[in-house]
Amino acid sequence: MVRPCKLRKIGLNPNCAYFKPRGIPLINLEEVVLQKDALEAVRLVDLEGLYQDQTAEKMGVSRPTIGRMLEQARKTIADALINGKAIRIEGGNVTIASPDLRPCPRGRGRRGRGWNR
Repeated sequence: MVRPCKLRKIGLNPNCAYFKPRGIPLINLEEVVLQKDALEAVRLVDLEGLYQDQTAEKMGVSRPTIGRMLEQARKTIADALINGKAIRIEGGNVTIASPDLRPCPRGRGRRGRGWNR
């Protein structure tokens, strides 16, 4: 028997459901699905600059789970960009974190600044 997935906390619900190449009607495109929790992992790690363990704590999952989510999300995004596919954002076992419970963004931390500053 498979263990049920934990609810993954996301900070915001995406404003749009699709990204697609410009100038090609959506009906003519293949599409790939990017789950909301995977998008949140990419946002926190790649955009906000958090480490994977910080991201895991914020989303309420384990660090290896974040690693798997990032691998899947990056593969999906690369497939869409390289092969000209639309990205549909949906699904995932998620709950929206309430604004008052979300900690302030921590920025990039010491990444890229060196140790002697």
